[in-house]
Amino acid sequence: MKELVELIARALVDHPDRVKVKEIESDQATLLELRVADGDLGKVIGKQGRTARAIRTILNASGIKLKKRFVLEILE
Repeated sequence: MKELVELIARALVDHPDRVKVKEIESDQATLLELRVADGDLGKVIGKQGRTARAIRTILNASGIKLKKRFVLEILE
């Protein structure tokens, strides 16, 4: 899932080399922390959070198939 989030984020931003995804495993869920350049934050979040919501929807759909829960956190 980490690679999937990186791939999507790199396609959206102007500085793909500054995209970082950190994966933190726990018993209940896997947390994915996404960091991008300051100027690219709006592109990853999208208007009214639509892009971020779409990425989370993809993660949830993939998680159902893998029987895991994924949480995406977009950090500044």
